[in-house]
Amino acid sequence: MGNKSSLLLRQEEIAQIQDETGFTPNQIERLYSRFTSLDRTDCGTLSRDDFLRIPELAINPLCDRIVHAFFADSNDERVNFRQFMKVLAHFRPIKAGKTNILNNRQEKLKFAFKMYDLDDDESISRDELLNILHMMVGANISQDQLISIAERTIMEADQCGQGKISFEDFCKALDRCDVERKMSIRFLN
Repeated sequence: MGNKSSLLLRQEEIAQIQDETGFTPNQIERLYSRFTSLDRTDCGTLSRDDFLRIPELAINPLCDRIVHAFFADSNDERVNFRQFMKVLAHFRPIKAGKTNILNNRQEKLKFAFKMYDLDDDESISRDELLNILHMMVGANISQDQLISIAERTIMEADQCGQGKISFEDFCKALDRCDVERKMSIRFLN
């Protein structure tokens, strides 16, 4: 239960994860402890159901999209600790002079874009935006209002007139947004 002594991280693994993600060794060990507490099968991986048992995640309206992000780069039905850490690295606060390949403005924007790109076709259509808006606000706004918001957003962001938002359009629309701060979670040391 909880920590599995047979699955402890070796110092080399901690160093590799630190290089890949920018997390400190102490943060890696704390997150590993949380990871192993979620692993009910003791196999060193997490399933979608394991993620859905996280109360803070389960109440998030974008829960399914967030969980999908952990599995987006994997053909498996399970995620190992290193994959888990690579996704979490997108949410590390950016510190001056200490960014890495997963933790910079561009990568944070790519991650956010993928939340909206439901069919992974490298663009956000009106229907995809409408689906995400529906997830976020539920029945609090009428369908007509949601359609109006989605259409207006597409119209304002679509620079090429394709009727959908490309990644470049997405970046331009968020040019003045403090993505670095808004997509950051403080991880305790």
